[in-house]
Amino acid sequence: MADAPPDASGEALMELLAGLIEHLAKTPLLPVAITLLAFQGGVWLYQRLKRPPWLPPIVAGSLLLVPVIYLLPINYQQYYQGARWISFLLGPATVALAIPLFLQFHHIRAALIPITVTLLVGAPLAAGLSLAIAWSLGADTTVLLSLAPKSVTAPIAVSLTEQLGGLVGLAVGIVALTGVLGSLLTPLFWRWIKGDDDRVLGFVMGLNGHGIATAQAFEISAKAGAFSSLAMGLTGALTALLLPLCFSLIS
Repeated sequence: MADAPPDASGEALMELLAGLIEHLAKTPLLPVAITLLAFQGGVWLYQRLKRPPWLPPIVAGSLLLVPVIYLLPINYQQYYQGARWISFLLGPATVALAIPLFLQFHHIRAALIPITVTLLVGAPLAAGLSLAIAWSLGADTTVLLSLAPKSVTAPIAVSLTEQLGGLVGLAVGIVALTGVLGSLLTPLFWRWIKGDDDRVLGFVMGLNGHGIATAQAFEISAKAGAFSSLAMGLTGALTALLLPLCFSLIS
């Protein structure tokens, strides 16, 4: 019996591999696997480039993930449904930030009045200014609804966008961009004004840059990370309460 030509065995292997990928695309396994691999690639690139604040692992991983999804037999909706298990973990991860908050609670209690005033002024401005600029440039209602929760952490932003009727994909992209800019520009401005209080720096980073800036704040100091976590949580809670109310009143 004659052996099968090498090209025939190669084609059979490719067909088997394509069938396996197509099967996995119908389960959460493929979206979860490529997400974790892309994030690990982003971490490697971030460390290889000596931790540049303009390219955190979440951004580098996203840039690696986009061409992978494009090349694989999977559309964005299939990927989103499969990878939502990872998105679900963002909630417990955010709650776990209560640990550094507890360790820095004596500093937080000492600055309770400045924290409250800054939150009540900064959180509405973070959403209001961006909406005013977008509206003046002619953005439609869907874009405005997607832009409004830009300064809150991703789980809250996704929930708010779905509730308000915006575009989740656009909202997530704007949230990521806001986090990168917050983690990049806030420390630069802080050094320019020669600030020396990590509590202020951390709170401003968390209020403007949510989770991405909070990760950057923990690299500055534990105190900056704790105050950034506090600002991220309070901004998210205040925005989740006020934003739907404001849009319902406007409607």
